[in-house]
Amino acid sequence: MIVVNGGSSSGKTGITRCLQSLLPQPWISLGVDDLIEALPARMMQSDGGVELGKDGEVEVGSDFREAESAWTAGIAAMARAGGRIIIDDVFLGGKDSQDRLRERLEGLDVLWVGVRCDPEVAAGREIARGDRVPGMAASQAEKVHKDVVYDVEVDTSHTESVECARVIAKHVA
Repeated sequence: MIVVNGGSSSGKTGITRCLQSLLPQPWISLGVDDLIEALPARMMQSDGGVELGKDGEVEVGSDFREAESAWTAGIAAMARAGGRIIIDDVFLGGKDSQDRLRERLEGLDVLWVGVRCDPEVAAGREIARGDRVPGMAASQAEKVHKDVVYDVEVDTSHTESVECARVIAKHVA
């Protein structure tokens, strides 16, 4: 299993797609965005769900955490059944987020990957995407890495996704 953590618009999804192309066996990519899209619309902007602030801040509540726990248990079950999984995540709580996921993935071989990106570069990508609340990329750029321990880190500020994926692929057993 590979867990890729980075802020919004840092390049995680592009790296994941490149990894899927570079690695010899098939890998399934599942991201926190997949979970959010699968949730009922009422969980967006609601107490207990996911709240997006006007300046890009993201707060998650107990209902989201409950859904996230079940989703992660399902991913872990897939990995235990032999699936090769790449999780594309955003550790809003830094180390606490990693600890929560580490507990759910206990017993699995996990490669922890940090995807860093200069906040100004990520903010430019955010504008170009047009599907994020302005300010989200800059607010998450450093916060998601606070006290997180990685096996490998890449920086997409000035390095293409495929080059970052090559660095990561060297660490995949």
